[in-house]
Amino acid sequence: MTTFRPRTLRRRPAPAALAAMTVALLVPLEQPAQAFGTINRFGQQSEHERITRAALACPAGTPSDGTCFEPHSLDQLAGKSGTFGAVGAPDTDEILSPAAHCDNADYLSLSGYPHSREQANSALASCISRLQSRFAEGVGAVGAAFGGDGAVSEKETTLSKDCTFTLGISGRAKCNALEGFGRALHGAQDFYSHSNWTDRTDTARAVGTDNPPGLDLQAPATVLNLISTGPLHPSAIPQDLSTGCFAMFPGCRKRIRHGDLNKDNGLIHPMTGAATAPKTPRGRTAGNFQRAVEAAVTETRRQWRDFRQALTDRYGTERGRRAACVLTHDVPARDCR
Repeated sequence: MTTFRPRTLRRRPAPAALAAMTVALLVPLEQPAQAFGTINRFGQQSEHERITRAALACPAGTPSDGTCFEPHSLDQLAGKSGTFGAVGAPDTDEILSPAAHCDNADYLSLSGYPHSREQANSALASCISRLQSRFAEGVGAVGAAFGGDGAVSEKETTLSKDCTFTLGISGRAKCNALEGFGRALHGAQDFYSHSNWTDRTDTARAVGTDNPPGLDLQAPATVLNLISTGPLHPSAIPQDLSTGCFAMFPGCRKRIRHGDLNKDNGLIHPMTGAATAPKTPRGRTAGNFQRAVEAAVTETRRQWRDFRQALTDRYGTERGRRAACVLTHDVPARDCR
């Protein structure tokens, strides 16, 4: 769990290739180590970064009005070449945590399926609780960006050096806030790739563990209410909702596996969000990759609206607006007075 004690020390992030190679060695061949990608190697094409940019970037050359992110601030949130960014942070130190990626909420309405609806609901609730905690951490961290006189602290908001988002290393207030929000976004985006919320089923094959039913629902998903601090109620979960089973060791036999359901990899335009060239079987089925990406972009925008509302709820209208300014502007000490 990240702690938010302001410090000036920031360590350089590990090279993306090294992190990805480490993951590849740790995870068995039965279950590929995939989510919407964070790097441009090993079949990934920086999907998380591109989704985040398509959702939150300011138009080129346009200063932020507090609802979109200026270039350098967006680099910290979304990542850039050679870095994971805040949204990619869970793929550096939470890669094997199902709750960080909304995995293991698998269920199939067939007799004898070894994972009950109640067990699936519990796994999904663990994910939502984890993302709510990250969301709240981000909101709470912004407060340290202001001095006792209410002025924006240059020391706590400067981007003269890139942020580091890994292993619970605390740093500048702006970096800490972006980390909490980015980790929440990661799981919210993964939900659409790892679940059947927006999917359509392959009608040429029988429904089963390798061809789960699709819900064909729209985003934003009702289950991804991260501004709330309350638990996820089972009545909010569709009966046939499923995410893939992911296990470090063989433990997903006779269950819907991550590889049966994920739509992780493909080409996403970082400005428009257009999704093409899906690389996974489920992603190539019935336009599922395109729908998952469109939903993730919509969800990212919803979460940023909710985050701004949470800032206002916590800090009041005027300081909440300035807190959003701190996160979106590249020079907050100058622009967020």
